[in-house]
Amino acid sequence: MNMEINPSEYKILIVDDVMSNVLLLKVLLTNEKFMIATASNGGQALEQVEKEKPDLVLLDVMMPDLSGFEVAQRLKSNPETAEIPIIFLTALNSTADIVKGFQVGANDFISKPFNKEELIIRVTHQISLVAAKRIILAKTEELQRTIAGRDKLYSVIAHDLRSPMGSIKMVLNMLILNLPAEKIGTEMYELLTMANQTTEDVFALLDNLLKWTKSQIGKLNVVYQDIDLVEVVDGVVEIFNMVAGLKKITIKEEKAGRMLVHGDIDMLKTIVRNLMSNAIKFSNEGTEIVVKMQVQDNMAVVSVQDHGCGIDEEGQKKLLHTDTHFSTFGTKNEEGSGLGLLLCQDFIVKNGGKLWFTSKKGEGSIFYFSVPLKEE
Repeated sequence: MNMEINPSEYKILIVDDVMSNVLLLKVLLTNEKFMIATASNGGQALEQVEKEKPDLVLLDVMMPDLSGFEVAQRLKSNPETAEIPIIFLTALNSTADIVKGFQVGANDFISKPFNKEELIIRVTHQISLVAAKRIILAKTEELQRTIAGRDKLYSVIAHDLRSPMGSIKMVLNMLILNLPAEKIGTEMYELLTMANQTTEDVFALLDNLLKWTKSQIGKLNVVYQDIDLVEVVDGVVEIFNMVAGLKKITIKEEKAGRMLVHGDIDMLKTIVRNLMSNAIKFSNEGTEIVVKMQVQDNMAVVSVQDHGCGIDEEGQKKLLHTDTHFSTFGTKNEEGSGLGLLLCQDFIVKNGGKLWFTSKKGEGSIFYFSVPLKEE
């Protein structure tokens, strides 16, 4: 590992009951600019570790009070010192000792009398591992702070945009109801309808964003209750009939009598809503969308099939992964954010089911999700 380390930032504890060994090691390592602490027996070694908090311990195996193995065992069993690497200094070259050393947590061995270059290489290697670990830790903490900040920001954005968007949505709905095409002319009426649709889309996106963020931060309360999934799906389909009508798309339902599941009704509605909205977005005018509900292996399975533009092989691989955040355009160039499906996946897992799909470029897609049936 070629890491540039600055030895003067690292402290090494040398433990040996033979004074001349301690002095020799101290001279060699001080020349390399390491900070040094020393101890002449096992008990003292344990005190020094607590006081000096070394980054590495060079530990003699044979000592009168506590053997090096015992000292190592104590250091390793204490979570505060368990991470400190240990290099054993041993005159014994027997395999049994080396095995025992690794069992009690040695990171390396140096046999006495030691070779100066070898000692320095082995010490530097352990220290560079410590340095690498520190960099990783620091980066991880920094990353966690960044993510927390970002999630908070998302949530504020979505939250603050929701009410003004809600007002605009209501105004546009009012206008459309009170200004029929014959009053303001078809062109204006079409513009108004378009504005209305866009607002609905933005509102749905904000809603998704808010839920996704809350779910990521763990602030989303999941409320499990017994629900009839058929009713939930019916309710959502009803709302989408109008939107589908604008694109001359018909929605056909094939359903079981009732499917009792135990889940969070809001989350399940969000999933159906996203799948319906995607199906309409990616369908061609005059086609039909089939919503199927069936029971398979104790699972309620809902599928939404469209006869739209479909997704190519490349896109399929990227679709349900957070990092690739894949999005495409609908048949009328409606833009997708890819966020909806991530949200669906997140929510369906929280409800004990899974989300999957099949798709053929040019023929359309079928998205499925399952929820465990309630044991009757």
